[in-house]
Amino acid sequence: MGCRISELVIDADDAERLAAFRSEVPGYADIEREDDGSIAIGPAGDGFGGPQPILVISPSPDPRPRKLRLHIDVSPTDRDQEAEFERLLTLGAVPADVGQTGGESRHVPADPEGNEFCLLRRRVRPV
Repeated sequence: MGCRISELVIDADDAERLAAFRSEVPGYADIEREDDGSIAIGPAGDGFGGPQPILVISPSPDPRPRKLRLHIDVSPTDRDQEAEFERLLTLGAVPADVGQTGGESRHVPADPEGNEFCLLRRRVRPV
């Protein structure tokens, strides 16, 4: 296994409101709040890297065409991020330019149909 889904990221006009709703539906708790206004929620006690993906509600009034309001983040399980990125490129992913500066902790590839997703640096255990 090379990687697994660790986050589902939902773009939102009002991240606070959507996170409150998405937390209440399954009974999730806030896990982490980022300086950019993103709110990570998930099962209490499991947090990032647990057996199910966490939800990240991200403020984004981004009007880019073809940008999905939901994208999937994956994390490597049995190799480092660079090796997993190379594996994804071999499978048909292509690097995507979303304005990265080079200092990010994630790679942003796009799948063969152009849908962007993130490959995170932090490894998670296989499930």
